[in-house]
Amino acid sequence: MGTHQYLEDPRNATILININGELFKRDEAKISVFDSGFILGDGVWEGIRLHHGHLAFIDQHMQRLYDGAKALDMDIGLSKAELIERIMDTCNANNMTDGVHIRLMVTRGIKATPYQDPRVTISAPTIVIIAEYKTPLAPDSKGVRLFTTHVRRGYADVQDPKLNTHSKLNCIFACIQAAKAGVDEALMLDPHGFVATCNSTHFFIVRHGEVWTSSGDFCLDGITRRNVITLCQRYQIPVFEKNFTLSDVYAADEAFITGTFAGLTRVSEVDGRKIGNGSTPMIETLTTYYHQFIEEQAASS
Repeated sequence: MGTHQYLEDPRNATILININGELFKRDEAKISVFDSGFILGDGVWEGIRLHHGHLAFIDQHMQRLYDGAKALDMDIGLSKAELIERIMDTCNANNMTDGVHIRLMVTRGIKATPYQDPRVTISAPTIVIIAEYKTPLAPDSKGVRLFTTHVRRGYADVQDPKLNTHSKLNCIFACIQAAKAGVDEALMLDPHGFVATCNSTHFFIVRHGEVWTSSGDFCLDGITRRNVITLCQRYQIPVFEKNFTLSDVYAADEAFITGTFAGLTRVSEVDGRKIGNGSTPMIETLTTYYHQFIEEQAASS
């Protein structure tokens, strides 16, 4: 179950993991128990794909990472170019060129004592780069199933949902509820009852030839989400970031989720309601455009 299932790859047992510029074997890669990320979830992160030797949409990922760090008043200590070089050095050390998913994590650093105040941080930020061979497993031919969780996406003055931080307990609660319901992922509403996002992916529906996604006010500005919107605009497919309800979802012609890991994935069921009639022309079209877009980006980088 879940939307991030992947094909087990024996090469991952011997990968080298980059911690603050130094490479460690997988079973020797460790951080301090006083690290801000471990103690408090104080940090930002990105999931990045390596495609044919190129980091897909890396400029967008770097912009989001550095924007998040700035919001947290955290100096990463490296320029974007230096951090990209470190990511590529890690991939090269592992002889990786394709089919790779990278988790880049930056925390505030080591604390003098377990306490939330950033002023008790006594080290530079901790930067961890884990690059693994990860080929997404194809979902069931019928698509993934979602369950609407009671856990809401909150207001920005409580915890800004647009920040890609290590603090993900609300999403974890939602994920647990979906798992208990026996489905793949949780669909989350905003404080007003409109559809916001999923616990780890973004959500779209198709109605009468139009593509709808949430207003974006209560979700992370996902890289794949944004690229799908861009592709719709490029190919003159009507696309709207707007408020819509579960009633709109249940009556949709198609639905899909997006994410860096698996791209676009069909949603077949929400809350026990079958979505559409099994035909997915829009998803198929957008998937083709998305794969072409990745190739374009790789060729131009």
